[in-house]
Amino acid sequence: MIRPLLICFVLFFFTSSFIWEGTDLVKSNTWFIAGPVAENQEIINAVREKEGIIRVTAKDFPVGEIELNVTIIPSETNEGIPKNLSENSGFVTIIYKSTQLIKLQAREGNTEGTGCIHGGSHPMVDLPASPKHFTTLQIPWKNFKQDGLADGKLLNIHNLCKFNFVNYKPVSGALLEIKSVIIQN
Repeated sequence: MIRPLLICFVLFFFTSSFIWEGTDLVKSNTWFIAGPVAENQEIINAVREKEGIIRVTAKDFPVGEIELNVTIIPSETNEGIPKNLSENSGFVTIIYKSTQLIKLQAREGNTEGTGCIHGGSHPMVDLPASPKHFTTLQIPWKNFKQDGLADGKLLNIHNLCKFNFVNYKPVSGALLEIKSVIIQN
């Protein structure tokens, strides 16, 4: 009698954890890159599929910003379809390591709900440098503000299109590694 109850409990625990955590965008979605980096999109995604990690390294003497993107709904292009997150979704959890400050932008879709807006609204938060160890951050949606300002426009989670991980002032060899990006469902 105890064994069947134990099995039910274990199955319930793992099932409810999976539903609560949501999909890991590192494992499930194609990532896109722009800027002065050593890796191209094919290399980044090959490493992602083989090692389960996103790894981006700034070139020597980089000029311009580095932008690493992932759509919320899987897409083979950098412009995705917006997702309407549940009212119960309260945060995104990210496990990363970075030698520099990274701005995490949450891009919203167009008003028609059919695609990402180039430009437009992309409320953001800071991912502090964490050069020696992987850091886990659970970032509430309410922390995402337009231009990072306390009085900036809040993120509309009912029209979330993609995340941009941006290094605005990369230095030679700057490294960003991402193990996990999970949206709470």
